[in-house]
This record gives sequence, C-alpha cells and structure tokens, in this order.
Amino acid sequence: MRQIHVVGVGLDGADGLAAAVRSLVQRAVVLVGSDRQLAYFPEVGATRLPISDLAAVLAAAQQWMAADEERPQEGSQSPTMVILASGDPLFFGIGRLLLTHLEPEGLMFHPHPSSVQLAFSRVKVPWHDACVVSAHGRSLDDLVAVLKSGPDKVAVLTDGENTPQAIARLVIALDLPTPYRFWVCENLGGAAERVQEYSPTDLAAQLPGAAAATLSVVILLRREGETLRPTADLPLMGIADAEFASFRDRPGLMTKREVRLLVLGELALSPGQVVWDVGAGTGSVAVEVARLCPSSQIYAIEKRLAGLTLIQQNVQRFQLANVIPVQGSAPAILATLPAPNRVFVGGSGGHLPEILDTCAMAIAPQGVIVVALTTLEGLSAVTHWLTQRPETAAPWHARLLQVQLARSLPVGNLTRFQPLNPVTLVTLEKTD
Repeated sequence: MRQIHVVGVGLDGADGLAAAVRSLVQRAVVLVGSDRQLAYFPEVGATRLPISDLAAVLAAAQQWMAADEERPQEGSQSPTMVILASGDPLFFGIGRLLLTHLEPEGLMFHPHPSSVQLAFSRVKVPWHDACVVSAHGRSLDDLVAVLKSGPDKVAVLTDGENTPQAIARLVIALDLPTPYRFWVCENLGGAAERVQEYSPTDLAAQLPGAAAATLSVVILLRREGETLRPTADLPLMGIADAEFASFRDRPGLMTKREVRLLVLGELALSPGQVVWDVGAGTGSVAVEVARLCPSSQIYAIEKRLAGLTLIQQNVQRFQLANVIPVQGSAPAILATLPAPNRVFVGGSGGHLPEILDTCAMAIAPQGVIVVALTTLEGLSAVTHWLTQRPETAAPWHARLLQVQLARSLPVGNLTRFQPLNPVTLVTLEKTD
C-alpha cells in the first residue's frame, strides 16, 4: 500500500517545515491543499487538487493507495501524494476525516505547531490544563457549556461568523460568575501576526471594520482579584450573578438573578423581620434580602465550609452588617436561631421534611416559607409533607409557581434563547 503524507503548514509556509518534510512535498506527484497553501510551493510540478472538493480528494487518495507501489530508480526516492493542512492535521483538522475514509496504515502525519499552541506561547501561559473549543463552522453550544463550568483557561478557534467580537458578546450575555480577560491572536506565525488583550466589553464594542482576521484564536484567561463595581452603582434588587463570589469549580451553583427576584416577591418582606436563608450556598438570596430590608436580621445557614466562606466574602463585598453567616446542618442548627418571620429554603441536603417541621414550629404568626425546588423528588417531598401533617397541626396554605425562563443569547449575527434550569417555588403561608 502506498502512503499519503499529511503535512501541517503554518502561515510561514515552506520556511516553517523541516528539511525532510519539505523534501516530501517536493517529490509530490499529487498535491492537495487550499489556494493559500498550494501557493507556498509554486515550484512543485504536481497535479494540484483543491482541498475544498473533498469528494475528489478522497477519491484520489483511495486511488493512490490502491495503486501498485512504484519502484524508484536507483538513487532516487518514491514519488508521494501530499495533503497540506493547517497546523496539526489531527487537531480540529482534516486528519479525522481522512482516518474515517482511508486505511490508517496508509497515512503518515507531519504536524506543524497548532494555532492554539502558538497562541498560548504568545501570551506566555502554560496550556496543558486549558479547554479548547472550535467555533469554526460549528455552533456555539459546546462553548456555552464550557464557559458555564468556569475553567481557568479557554481557547476558541473562530471563523468569519463566530468572530472574536461574537465570542465577547456571548460571554457578556451569559452573565458568567467567572470573569475573563481576552487575548485575540491573529495570523499566528505569519507576517501579519497580531496579539492584543481586550476586556469583553471593549472587544464586543469594536466596529465591524476593526474585526479580527478570520484566522484567529481567542484566549480567555480567568481574572483574579479584579476590582468590582462600587456597591452604590448596583441596583437595589436583581443584582447580576457575576457580582457575587461563587464556587470556583461550580460557578453556576447559585440562585439565578431572575429566580431571586421571584423569591423576593414570594417572601412578601417587611422591615424589621428575622429571615432564615437555609442552604444559603453563596448567600445571594440573603444579600438581596439584606439590601432591601436593612432593619431586618438575615441568618444565612450553610453546612459547607466552602459555602460559608463565600457567604462571608459576599457579606464583605456588599458591606452588609445585617447578614449573619451560620455554619451547620439543618434542621439541627435551626434550634439555635431566633424565631423567623420569613424562611427561604434553597438547599436541604435530603432533609426537607425535617427542615419544614422545624420551620413550621419555630416561625412567627403570619409567617411565610418559600422553598426552591429543582427536582420532582423535592416537589414530592413538599406535597407529601403537606398532606401528612397531623390534624391538630396548624394549617398551611400552599401556592406553587413553576418557573421556566430563558435568556437571550447572541449566535453570530442572530439571537436565540438559552433556557435556564426549571425551578418550582412553593410558598407556604401560615393561616392561623
């Protein structure tokens, strides 16, 4: 079986190839590549096939492999078929397609440094732990999923539609708890190479005429210790998710802004109340309540030390004197707290019926409990608790609100909706 050599080429063309690889290209009798790549080798007198016609390229490759091996004349080397590719052919390149249609034994790969390798080398950041996403000719769904997980380093391969500007607009629209700085790396390895740092807002606001080259890589690096907006500049309620300190490995694990607004309405708050935020997580609901009702006392109960630390950070961030972080497991820790007027249960650790029992006994007259549920099992636990209460127990009125929200998300030059996880709010009002 004759072999086909798949040669990675950078924007430096033939000059960037090792001598042995250049020799392979020189001996080619069939040379495949883009117009730009073929132009790097004007002296090679081979049959030239445009890589854009993949059907013709695959047919020629199969025919080449099936032909009998030609014996080279003494002192000469065998002729070759060469397919030129960008960077590393097996890194979001044509290599995967060739391996799908051709015998692996007949393929030899000669990688050039990939654009992602070059990009990280230019910004001088190790990239062994980076997430790499291709938005070149693909939807942005994979990128959205990666960004929501909050990695420290992300590399995005762009194209003419999913440009660096479009990536920046996407990041802004997602309202990520993880802040990033952007590096746009254009024409890497070529004479027109350019590497620039941007904030997401500056990049998104660029005029179309200032758009980056199609051959570009966007590097997103997590910002640490950035200066946040003064609290005086924040809205009284409905604070953006990105303003809160959040779990580093699970940045999306918080009550989302839109759901917080509904929770605040269901709690029917008044000044001077005692409020329990049970399973407070990052403390986002406690912060919103405290800012709306500065004369109230809010107890943010969280069993995990990591969560308690985030609550303390957010209390300090928003300069709140009326939020008391409490570490402990509910319901046991609740017996140590003053009787509440309002209770929000955002997390229960599998003890929801017991937590409701404790809250029902401790809560003041005309008290309100709001429970946020994301599973059918949680909803079932609440309804079972309501139906199985003793006849002598104080009655509760229950109101259920199912929340199915979606945020607008830019997709290239278009806009679509990205759904948030459905949430059911159960509001329990003491009727005695």
